[in-house]
Amino acid sequence: MSYNLNIGKGLQPSEKVSTTTTLKRLLTLMGKERKNLYIALIFIFINSGLNLVSPYLIGHAVDKFIVTKHYAGVIQYSIILLCVFALALVSGYTQAQLMGRVGQRMLFNLRNTVFNKLQELPIDFFTQNKAGDLISRVNNDTDKINQFFSQSLVQFMSSIFTMTGAGVFLLSINLKLGLAALAPALVLWIFTRSISPWVKNRNTASMKSTGILSAEIQESLNNFKVIVAFNRRDYFRKRFDEVNEDNYQSAVKAGIANTVFTPVYGFSSNIGQMVVLAFGIFLIVAGQFSVGLLISFLAYIAQFYNPLRQIAALWANFQVALAGWDRISQILVLENNLPVVETSLKEATCCLLSFRHVSFSYSTGKEILRDVSFDLERGKTYAFVGPTGGGKTTTASLMARLYDPVEGKILLDGVDIRSMDVDTRTTKIGFILQDPFLFTGTIRDNILYGNAQYHDVSNESLSKVLFEAGLDGLLERFDGGLNAEINSSGDGISLGQRQLIAFIRAVLRNPDLLILDEATANIDTVTEQLLEEILQKLPKSTTRIIIAHRLNTIENADEIFFVNSGAVIKAGSLQDAVNLLMKGKRES
Repeated sequence: MSYNLNIGKGLQPSEKVSTTTTLKRLLTLMGKERKNLYIALIFIFINSGLNLVSPYLIGHAVDKFIVTKHYAGVIQYSIILLCVFALALVSGYTQAQLMGRVGQRMLFNLRNTVFNKLQELPIDFFTQNKAGDLISRVNNDTDKINQFFSQSLVQFMSSIFTMTGAGVFLLSINLKLGLAALAPALVLWIFTRSISPWVKNRNTASMKSTGILSAEIQESLNNFKVIVAFNRRDYFRKRFDEVNEDNYQSAVKAGIANTVFTPVYGFSSNIGQMVVLAFGIFLIVAGQFSVGLLISFLAYIAQFYNPLRQIAALWANFQVALAGWDRISQILVLENNLPVVETSLKEATCCLLSFRHVSFSYSTGKEILRDVSFDLERGKTYAFVGPTGGGKTTTASLMARLYDPVEGKILLDGVDIRSMDVDTRTTKIGFILQDPFLFTGTIRDNILYGNAQYHDVSNESLSKVLFEAGLDGLLERFDGGLNAEINSSGDGISLGQRQLIAFIRAVLRNPDLLILDEATANIDTVTEQLLEEILQKLPKSTTRIIIAHRLNTIENADEIFFVNSGAVIKAGSLQDAVNLLMKGKRES
């Protein structure tokens, strides 16, 4: 299964999703906030209704009191209007507060949902997609949706209610004049329907370019030491200029698309007012209309077309939110291609790990392993050697089920590894990566990461455990011991020290299978000897797998495997392994 989101070209959806369907999917993420949303909509309806009543009251007051010079009635209606405006103020403030809270909680829930989905996805997903683009989706794209729900949606719904009510009043006051006034709106509806997909596509392209820009910055900053070491700041600047220019051009195009509605809607509003004024004066002269009703009519025309102007701007924001949702939903619809499968079969075996006719290739199509079979017994030490790119790390990753084979199966303790839940599998298997990752925090936080057994243990008890495991000597190499502060970038500690922390983290779990992927590549000879002594203190049943280029790290292995060209074969003696590394094949 491919997980490539194609941040350069964009993932093309297999089916066209309607705006209504998209809104329904967004509403499902609101959870308990849907109740608050409905309450806010009630207050929006009340606010719009109160604002719609005032023009009618003003027109009625003009015809009944001002024209007849009945000023007591004018004062009475003024008080009524003041009460209406006060109630509109309270209802408007209430719905704004409710929608602000709804938007923020929705943003919180949406980011949690996206982040939890990312945690469910396998390693394959993260090798195919850049971290910077994923950060942009979690941070930037979700914020676009929040802005629409917390700010734009209030105005959008208010404008819809006001516009609908104004249209009803226009038609009820005078049908002919109302139809003439609303005629430009039909043209606007056709225009909006036609141009909305173009606006959404422009905003989608802008968001993608922002993701690419974020990915480029993240990648360049992560590798800035290399850039400085090779004095290639010019390359850094060139790459940044290219993606920044692309982002600028995409943003300009999106900005143009987002502002195209406003002038068109404004022009239609002016046309509608001219029609009403001309036709209304004609009706007044003909004795079929009153001055008060014309004033009310002009007010309702404003209340019909002014919301349309707002909707013009809000519709662009809505298209931005939809574009952001499309990018987020690309992640949410993904499924883990490493599901736990059900199996009741357990083979009787003396081996801890077995490969049975395993073949594997990455999503690029390159075959790494082809029909590989071998067994690893309990308590033995196995070395896997081979040229760079031969498939050693891939083989180790399959053992830890970071990937699943394309064909064949892998047995751990006689059980298909795919049938084990994540907790059981990670408890049985320890994996020390070639490039260990540390979390910001203390050394204690890092060595106990994912180890529920020592979750609440005190520093004193943990120090005793480390002493019994022979790991206290490694800990002494850090100033501050367990409370020494480190950050995720590893600044202030060497690569070898980072490897030591990863080593302690893995060994402390007492796994049944311990995989060391170039774990001693950045460690001095004295420390390497200390690590070897610690490995010897592991339970006799622990199977050790060593992946290394340095031959002195594999000379004490019980068995050596040579990995290259899709095959995993027994190398025999250390000299045979050397010959295979030098010549790429077994000597006859």
